[in-house]
Amino acid sequence: MKTMKVGAAHVDSGLAGKVGVTITLLQKVKPGGELYKRDERIEALLVSLAGLSREQLIQRSEIRQRTDPLYVPSECLLYLVRATRASSNEHWFERLYRLLIERVLRSLPKAENPDGKSFSLSREAVRDEVIGRFVELLATDRQMYVEKLDYFEIRFDGALASLRIDVQRKAYREENRLRPLEHDVESDGFVTNEVPGLADESSSLFQFTDNSYQLRLDAAIDGLPLQQRRIIHMIQQGFSIDSKDPDVMTIARALGRSEKTIRTHRDKALATLRLAMSGGGHR
Repeated sequence: MKTMKVGAAHVDSGLAGKVGVTITLLQKVKPGGELYKRDERIEALLVSLAGLSREQLIQRSEIRQRTDPLYVPSECLLYLVRATRASSNEHWFERLYRLLIERVLRSLPKAENPDGKSFSLSREAVRDEVIGRFVELLATDRQMYVEKLDYFEIRFDGALASLRIDVQRKAYREENRLRPLEHDVESDGFVTNEVPGLADESSSLFQFTDNSYQLRLDAAIDGLPLQQRRIIHMIQQGFSIDSKDPDVMTIARALGRSEKTIRTHRDKALATLRLAMSGGGHR
């Protein structure tokens, strides 16, 4: 495998010494045979981070504000976690691993409800499932290279959002398998008589009262182009298209597109869905 040596390798304990990593290429291959690549900015930053002391890297990785010029992107933090499999320094791995997991947890919806006195079993289940899957990927990667983690090194927010959507869709379907759709009894977005976040855009389209209509709508969404389908799925799960807060996960940030582009794809998706559902169905 082609590599680029940066710094020197260290196996000392604690946080002594330089980060010193060997930056390797990703192994995930595109359909055309070309390897996936990290963003050039991430590659350059990895080179810069390799020259820091471990203590300096930990301090920078603890910064939460993405607008801070010293902020370490999660793509870089994940790479450094994966790179520790070539070292026997478990303490160093644990420090980086905890920081990465804390970021994942902060990005997931909290189980507690706004009243602070109750919590949602659905949101708790989603948090547990998402973090469980991610931890399993990391654990397996310690033993053998997991290509699926390459997606996270390319665009961490987008890959994590996709993982969360997969889990939430599964939870939604399991919860609604035996529950009448007209009963809007949950506050967490999984059980509702209309698709969350889309009612204002086309309330008559996304309101339904029976399983047959829901199944038709799901099939229509699954038939959308990939980008449009991802946007609709993320809106269904409560993601905003954009936000002035740089620390808020949005559709635009997760997919690496501008707000205008996301809204254009959304509008095209809605037009397609209206046409697909105009043939009838119970509402």
